[in-house]
Amino acid sequence: MRTLIVTEFVTLDGVMEAPGGEPSHPHTGWVSDYMGPEHEQYKFQEVLDAESQLVGRVTYESFAGAWPTYEGDFADRMNSMPKHVVSTTLRDPEWNNTTVLPGLDAVAELKQADGGPILVAGSCTLVHGLLGAGLVDELRLMVFPVSIGGGLRVFPEGHQRFPFRLADTLAFPSGVQVNTYHPA
Repeated sequence: MRTLIVTEFVTLDGVMEAPGGEPSHPHTGWVSDYMGPEHEQYKFQEVLDAESQLVGRVTYESFAGAWPTYEGDFADRMNSMPKHVVSTTLRDPEWNNTTVLPGLDAVAELKQADGGPILVAGSCTLVHGLLGAGLVDELRLMVFPVSIGGGLRVFPEGHQRFPFRLADTLAFPSGVQVNTYHPA
């Protein structure tokens, strides 16, 4: 059985939306004041350690529009590794090595197959579904010391309880902290 790891950039007030410059939020690009080589190396190692990526359609479109234009080891890894996009509307993905999964049942089947870790980044709607279906094996929150007041959050609105236990913490000199959680 494969491990499904959700990894997210998140603000102190729990927002995961628009960390890198997406035009959807008035405080877009909120990670840029804190990111440095050590953060980039951490994220690169995360991708190296994973066998494949799982994303929702919106994140897929963002990644597929950007990563093929980048160069270097990180871009080479992102572009070559297997990618799975959960979508009911995407039919013919153009990004190298991408397959479409029709829903969470297909994700559950993917997890049951042999292979290495599956990494999920961004993909707010997908993450909400994965959490609700109990498919998340590990949650890594890279918490940035900034509050932006509102936006899409890692956990969905509502009254569902998601118990986790802290498995590890890594702090960077910038004040960014990675908290790793496992389902309790």
